Amino acid sequence: MAASPELSSDAQAAASGLCGKVLYIEDAETSMAVVEGMMRHFPGVELLQATTGRQGVEMVRRERPDLVLLDMHLPDIPGLEVVRILNQDIADHGLRVTILTGDKLSMDIIKAMSLGAFEYWVKPVELRVLASGLRRALGGRGADPSRRLQTRGLHAR
Repeated sequence: MAASPELSSDAQAAASGLCGKVLYIEDAETSMAVVEGMMRHFPGVELLQATTGRQGVEMVRRERPDLVLLDMHLPDIPGLEVVRILNQDIADHGLRVTILTGDKLSMDIIKAMSLGAFEYWVKPVELRVLASGLRRALGGRGADPSRRLQTRGLHAR
């Protein structure tokens, strides 16, 4: 595995001020290890891990994370179903769910966003994408009904 790239000095300053709890629902050990390594740049952010959709839903309800990073392909239930299950938490508690997957299909993006996903990132995620996404998700808490889809080259309301 390649060394994790460093953050710019501005990004380091922003990262040092981030605080929150992030749950990563992912069954692939390699993907989990990559994100875990990048999260070391954000000492104020606690990373929780779940390897199945059902375990992730239970952890959301028990731990109340600020952000969920969610893979689309889990061993028990699809990621889109997890978003559906968490829809009330998204609406009532301002939970932010970011899809983090290898899928680049526009229909998957549209479905995820229509179900309440906050953002959609394509693997392999770069450190700068993770940093800016964490700033958006953890920087100003509270539900944002006018949120914008943020993906490489795609901006939809």
